[in-house]
Amino acid sequence: MSRLAQIAIPATYMRGGTSKGVFFRLEDLPEACRVPGRARDRLFQRVIGSPDPYGKHTDGMGGATSSTSKCVIISPSARPDHDVDYLYGQVSIDTDFVDWSGNCGNLSTAAGAFAIHAGYVPVGPEGVRAVRIWQANIGKTIIAHVPVADGRVQETGDFELDGVTFPAAEIVLEFLDPADEGEDGGAMFPTGNLIDELDVPEALVAGGKLKVTLINAGIPTIFINAADLGYSGAELQGAVNEDPAALKRLEALRAIGAVRMGLIGSVGEAARRQHTPKIAFVAPPADHVTSSGKVIAADQIDLLVRALSMGRLHHAMMGTAAVAIGAAAAVPGTLVNLAAGGGERRSVRFGHPSGALTVGAEARQIEGVWTVERAIMSRSARRLMEGRILVPAGSFDAGN
Repeated sequence: MSRLAQIAIPATYMRGGTSKGVFFRLEDLPEACRVPGRARDRLFQRVIGSPDPYGKHTDGMGGATSSTSKCVIISPSARPDHDVDYLYGQVSIDTDFVDWSGNCGNLSTAAGAFAIHAGYVPVGPEGVRAVRIWQANIGKTIIAHVPVADGRVQETGDFELDGVTFPAAEIVLEFLDPADEGEDGGAMFPTGNLIDELDVPEALVAGGKLKVTLINAGIPTIFINAADLGYSGAELQGAVNEDPAALKRLEALRAIGAVRMGLIGSVGEAARRQHTPKIAFVAPPADHVTSSGKVIAADQIDLLVRALSMGRLHHAMMGTAAVAIGAAAAVPGTLVNLAAGGGERRSVRFGHPSGALTVGAEARQIEGVWTVERAIMSRSARRLMEGRILVPAGSFDAGN
């Protein structure tokens, strides 16, 4: 019988936007886990409770969804004009895998607040503290405007975020130059086209042709017209997640799009890159009912968007995908822009399964190449628990 003791690691469990994750200071991690590698991956998996063939995360802090199977490392930044480095790991629920290929926009909100909680950024006078974050996964700058009062982060307030039950204090996020340049330094539109036509098996799409917008902004994303998939764009989670054939088809299309974007060399590699790219489908605005039963009228939004994360329809919208939506909407001629009515725009309000969200983005075309200088949106964050997380000694040995 194994009698290994448990070790205790200081950690904070936080909600950021519509996601939750376990936050660590780099210096608090076991020494072997302070650098990338198998030991760090194994620690994060044990913290979350993965891989779990039951898909429940009963023996960990995860919530058995893509929104709640996350770990974050924050550390002081050595980069000029940045306060902290933010590194994010998306932990697979039922497979032996931690994906480091992208950012979590929702937890970017919590990263700014945690930087102050952790003592890396001084609270300063009452008001709004601008925390400059280096997003280490994708090499981008995020500025979190965090409200502070009475010598600490203000966490409670009246700001309501669809997909989150209770109101909290508003945190404004700025994603600077959000085009994700990827491993190959590609442009915001990696193929150079606003709309591409993919050759796909006729078993996936009638006719074997599928129009898509492929964009690297916030997070690499594949946008498809909902109608081309047989959807209205107003679907809730059950309509997609309880349809195994639909999930399999969407994953196959994601893999084909990832190859066209240059993110992977073959469709077979998609299983080892679950976090990116995202796949989403869009439709013109329509009256619809959200997962909470709230009715949203067509004239309250510019378009409908549904996005998948880790192979499942997201209950609201990933923050990084919201950046991609805002960036694509700002460029006339993309599928997102056309679903929103076309033309030039500096912000877009889209409907998602839990409600609606507004994101701003300013696009410019320079020598024929589109770029977005920044994207802006409001989220909120709150500490749920502070203390020490317990993991069995030896569970994160690199050999395990």
